[in-house]
Amino acid sequence: MGKKIKKISVGPYGYLVPSLLIFAVFLFYPFFKTIYLSFFKTNKLGEAKLFVGFENYQNLLQSDSFRNSLGVTLIFVAIVVLGGMFLGLITALLCNKAFPGIRAFSTVYALPMAIASSSAAMIFQIMLHPAVGIVNKLLGLDINWLNDPNTALYCVAFLTAWLNSGINFLYFSAGLGNIDDSIYERASLDGASPLQQFFHLTLPGLSPIMFYTLVVNIIQAFQSFGQIKILTEGGPNETTNVIVYSIYRDAFFNYKFGSAAAQSVILFIIIMLITLVMFKVEKKGVKY
Repeated sequence: MGKKIKKISVGPYGYLVPSLLIFAVFLFYPFFKTIYLSFFKTNKLGEAKLFVGFENYQNLLQSDSFRNSLGVTLIFVAIVVLGGMFLGLITALLCNKAFPGIRAFSTVYALPMAIASSSAAMIFQIMLHPAVGIVNKLLGLDINWLNDPNTALYCVAFLTAWLNSGINFLYFSAGLGNIDDSIYERASLDGASPLQQFFHLTLPGLSPIMFYTLVVNIIQAFQSFGQIKILTEGGPNETTNVIVYSIYRDAFFNYKFGSAAAQSVILFIIIMLITLVMFKVEKKGVKY
């Protein structure tokens, strides 16, 4: 008897067509168009006019402004990721036990995820105003926080970390809920202190969700734009000119769409490499 040929039904794959079309229009086409434009000089309408090969990339790597943007971006991402995850973890730990008013506290801690970055930036701008801002009033200082090269980047990074802390709080709260309470009871009977329980039980139990949160936070931090546009516009003296804002400025102010496209490709490569390295590390450091 011959082998029966298994019929493959193409019907279910038809349901993927609408999604694939949306991805093609809004993701795949812009992605490959960006790579294409990165090899050209363009006119003010963004149309490719002169093929220059890797010249746009060479000019960027030789540009002091772009190298500064790389450094600023890495510092910004480090502060945002560490700060956002720390705030999310601390608030999740505070709400891990039942107590009166826990729902209200949980709502407050998760609230940043529901606030638009532009709205938060405008409120933050008023709070940091050198003359009428509440921060200077409470601290008795006279600092122009957003126009001082020594403080501007940290202010924008702190705001972004706070905005990201809301979703981090939900991630960590879900992770803490999956840890069996009985292991803490056994550890307490064995004489483990709360600090020892945190480092030897809580953190290992949270390692999968921490890895996921770390990846998401890094990608979000690299893509931060709205708050920088409103608060500093890349200044003062380019101390907050992260790569995303540099792309925006080159494309829509300097009309250098080829250079902006090349920066976008470099940013994509950086995020991709960091993500690949993290997935390599994940196999050794994450416990499921």
